[in-house]
Amino acid sequence: MIIRALEETDLQFVHHLNNEYSIMSYWFEEPYQSLSELQTLYKKHILDESERRFIIEEDNIRFGVVELVEINFIHRNCEIQIIIDPQYSGKGYAKSAFKMAIDYAFLVLNLNKIYLFVDVNNSKAVHIYESNNFKIEGTLKEHFYTRGSYSDCHVMGLLKKDWHKSENDLSHIK
Repeated sequence: MIIRALEETDLQFVHHLNNEYSIMSYWFEEPYQSLSELQTLYKKHILDESERRFIIEEDNIRFGVVELVEINFIHRNCEIQIIIDPQYSGKGYAKSAFKMAIDYAFLVLNLNKIYLFVDVNNSKAVHIYESNNFKIEGTLKEHFYTRGSYSDCHVMGLLKKDWHKSENDLSHIK
């Protein structure tokens, strides 16, 4: 399995993911986006240095997207986000891709901290993040509106000094 830079040819796949209610409710976003809107956003952000978007794939089969966004090169931090196509969930792709993106953030971008927001009720995601040494730094009360009600979310973070790299090989990133 590898992660590779998002290409314009991937937009149909991303469009599919962005319009899945089961996925986007965990991202605290509306599951509605036209392909035209996505193409416009892609062109607008293609040269944006504050984000890195990767496709997760193996043998030319796409499983999901992992993103480093809000990259701040002064404070050396960013937010991380991941989406796995529901038909491939539970197979370990999220955990592996998550680690690959973390390695990229610390080894290539030389960031000091990675953070994320996660619904307190999304125990599967919290488990993946904790298995990658993320710590809950706080809980934001009724911070997001999703599924017809307000949801609490954890802010989780990982400092470079607490990151346990098993290897410095970045060959899994294309």
